Amino acid sequence: MSVIKVENLTFSYPSGEDFIFENVTFQIDTDWKLGFIGRNGRGKTTFLNLLQGKYSYSGKIISSVQFDYFPYRVQDKTKLTEDILREVCPTAEEWEFMRELTLLEVNYDVLYRPFNTLSNGEQTKVLLSALFLNEGHFLLIDEPTNHLDTHARELVSAYLRKKKSFILVSHDRKFLDGCVDHILSLNRTNIEVQSGNFSSFMTNFERQQDFERRQNDRLQTDIKRLRETAKRTAVWADRVEASKIGALDKGYVGHKSAKMMKRAKSAEARQQKEIGQKSQLLKNTETAENLKLSPLVYRSETLVAFSGVTVNYNGKEIFSPTSFTVKRGDRIALSGKNGSGKSSLLKLLCGEAIPHSGTVKKGNDLIVSYVPQDTSWLSGTLSEFARQSKIDESLFKAVLHKLGFEKSQFDKDISNFSDGQKKKTLIAKSLCESAHLYVWDEPLNFIDIYSRIQIENLILEFQPTMIFVEHDKAFQEKISTGKIILA
Repeated sequence: MSVIKVENLTFSYPSGEDFIFENVTFQIDTDWKLGFIGRNGRGKTTFLNLLQGKYSYSGKIISSVQFDYFPYRVQDKTKLTEDILREVCPTAEEWEFMRELTLLEVNYDVLYRPFNTLSNGEQTKVLLSALFLNEGHFLLIDEPTNHLDTHARELVSAYLRKKKSFILVSHDRKFLDGCVDHILSLNRTNIEVQSGNFSSFMTNFERQQDFERRQNDRLQTDIKRLRETAKRTAVWADRVEASKIGALDKGYVGHKSAKMMKRAKSAEARQQKEIGQKSQLLKNTETAENLKLSPLVYRSETLVAFSGVTVNYNGKEIFSPTSFTVKRGDRIALSGKNGSGKSSLLKLLCGEAIPHSGTVKKGNDLIVSYVPQDTSWLSGTLSEFARQSKIDESLFKAVLHKLGFEKSQFDKDISNFSDGQKKKTLIAKSLCESAHLYVWDEPLNFIDIYSRIQIENLILEFQPTMIFVEHDKAFQEKISTGKIILA
């Protein structure tokens, strides 16, 4: 066991004017299992890079451990998986690889297959298993869940629960609750360390914010009262001082005036003290303004009917023929393992030419708003994207601002956005569209926890008709009215 100390860490990118971190100080134990949370674009990945010594900074990072980073960068994906794992952990024995893979329910025959033939979920699992075999290393795990289905997330969370010595960046609340014992929170003004899982952190954070809001309201009331008292007492002191002219006992009047002025100065001093106390409050408040949506009401109860539908690739059915309907007010969650055809079914619904059998019957003049899973194609400015998407630019940027975008980001090229910011761009576009049916494919990939809660509240308030794929179990349980499992 050892300690990682961060002392007065200050960092900004050469091209940026604002500090990412400024005089940040904290320490963590290398035996802890740390969940690392914070808004998109606030600097979580940057901090992991600083730990690895990738950037110059002022202050100190003191550590006696070696850091390993996930996702591990595989140079040649055509190599056998076993050869790649030996690059990751040269000292491990074959039986150790097999033991770890068994814990993750991965058949160990993947060791003898080219790495590029593994699914994204299998690649995630085998690389994690090898990195944890580097004894004495401290693992920096950056968003491992984005290629994992719901079952795989549960497996990996249970696997991590048996490990130690890691920082895990994730926005999946149930995933974090299942495997961490401390939370590292990247707040607006500091980095805070707290014992417990995400749920206990969030409870404490909300209590603290509620306490500070009440303190803030009380101090604002006191400051207003003290300001009025000081002003009123100073006016009275001036009037008494003026009454000295022609007075018989100028000494008494002067004493009375000085006493009132002293009371005014005392009120001003207390006012300044309470202003100072107020300035210490609500520095880390995560404001999440309410979002709005204008769903259209379709004229008939049934919007879409799937009858015996399956997707075909190379003449093979990806899932068993499936029949279901999407009715007005439904929020249908498509569920299934990675590669089970969920995204293909959504693309088919949106009119893409996907090989299939069975029939998809959509209502006449049905308006659909689609959020695709892939964001790699996004480029250009937000203004250009709004024009191409035929949405109101002002409304679009207002939604993005509510989702945590700073106005300084509005003129940047979207291709330079973080993955979370790109996904928010697609969600904001959909929120600007009035539609009968909202089709969202893994909308929360890379999206921060606070925005996830914001989007949940929006859906529960406006109750749009939806069909979606999302592996965040908390989100799925909160908003879905039904589930279709593809198998």
